[in-house]
Amino acid sequence: MNYKIYLIAAISIVMGLAAFLSNAFGSHEPTGSVANSIYDFKLMSLDGREIDFSQYKGKKLLIVNTASKCGKTPQYEGLEKLHELYKNKVTLLGFPANNFLWQEPGSNAEIAEFCQRNYGVQFQMFEKISVKGKDQHALYQWLQSKTGEKPDWNFAKYLVNEDGTKVTFFNSSIQPLDKKIIDEINR
Repeated sequence: MNYKIYLIAAISIVMGLAAFLSNAFGSHEPTGSVANSIYDFKLMSLDGREIDFSQYKGKKLLIVNTASKCGKTPQYEGLEKLHELYKNKVTLLGFPANNFLWQEPGSNAEIAEFCQRNYGVQFQMFEKISVKGKDQHALYQWLQSKTGEKPDWNFAKYLVNEDGTKVTFFNSSIQPLDKKIIDEINR
């Protein structure tokens, strides 16, 4: 009888390891070379529209990797509040990612519905991408090249200045309305 419990535990471990290895070393195509400018990117929104980053020239950008099943998920509330209070000074861009303990397993449609239903998210959300590892999206390669920092967990933040030349990194434990972020936005 106990062998069934051991078998179930062994299968669970193997499946978890397989998922981890697939995420870390999957057969995803490389994302190519790092762009010269933040304004060179064109990415798909959660609703399937292509967003050309050249439209953000002259604006500060706060880029955040998000997840809906994370202990930090309530940061969506702070991000939405930041968007409401400072939308004339900074544009928020959310990037769902499933890189940290598979905490963003949903489809783009499920993510959009979750964000709207639970947090009333109005800031721009993009399709799910990879923010680290072999299949790291070129946007996050660019952000990492500018700061020397990769996301430490879900809800890591990168603030890009108005001309796209300076990027400041804020780790995932820093709340969206933290004084450090607000001071940088107001500079």
